[in-house]
Amino acid sequence: MQFSVLASGSTGNAIFVETEDHSFLVDAGLSGKQMEALFQKIDRDMGNLSGILVTHEHSDHIKGVGVLARKYKLPVYANEKTWSAMDSLIGQVPVEQKFTFSMETVKSFGSLEIESFGVSHDAADPMFYVFHQNEKKLVLITDTGYVSDRMKGLISNADAYVFESNHDVQMLRMGRYPWSIKRRILSDVGHVSNEDAAIAMSEVAGDRTKRIYLAHLSQDNNMKELARMSVSQTLESRGIIVGEQFELYDTDPKTPTVLTAI
Repeated sequence: MQFSVLASGSTGNAIFVETEDHSFLVDAGLSGKQMEALFQKIDRDMGNLSGILVTHEHSDHIKGVGVLARKYKLPVYANEKTWSAMDSLIGQVPVEQKFTFSMETVKSFGSLEIESFGVSHDAADPMFYVFHQNEKKLVLITDTGYVSDRMKGLISNADAYVFESNHDVQMLRMGRYPWSIKRRILSDVGHVSNEDAAIAMSEVAGDRTKRIYLAHLSQDNNMKELARMSVSQTLESRGIIVGEQFELYDTDPKTPTVLTAI
């Protein structure tokens, strides 16, 4: 199993995951043209995708879903409430390309099993995914206000994580956003801060865990260096030294991470 975080941040999110016989795009939060350019950067053909998995209906996750589904005749998977919320936002998708992926279920595609789980975010029915193949486990978890014990149980001891580290609390509190938006981000249906992300990481990382990608960083309320430092310091305070048990990696709004096998 290989993956690349194609784009991550408030301007658009997309993650590519492939096995020997299937490949999926998780969200397509950029324009169709931008998505095609990102695929060129990792030397992959969008026409070979097995489908698009949607996490929730916010524009930074679905902007390109409709146009890509129509152009490449791709199946699109989302739960019923997300379909209802995004149907009018992505344009017409042929009914034969629309599939329901219910929350807390598993779909099998050859040797690949994809498990969905709910998160706490201000969307219709937001959910993310765990990819399982040949004893390998990849977890994608962003866009959640907190990481519950239930989530921790589902995502524990993965080989790799793409993990939300959205904001620095002080930067957010002192920044230019209206208080209503700050309150939403800080709430249980907003986004996880650097420190809270690290606390959750310390509780779910296991012996198998080798790579954690810091994702969905706010361009106004965070910086890569700050996120990495805050997460590392919080992990160290809980007895985990970055570089010994696992490595931290950056993600970017415009540049894909290297296509990496786990």
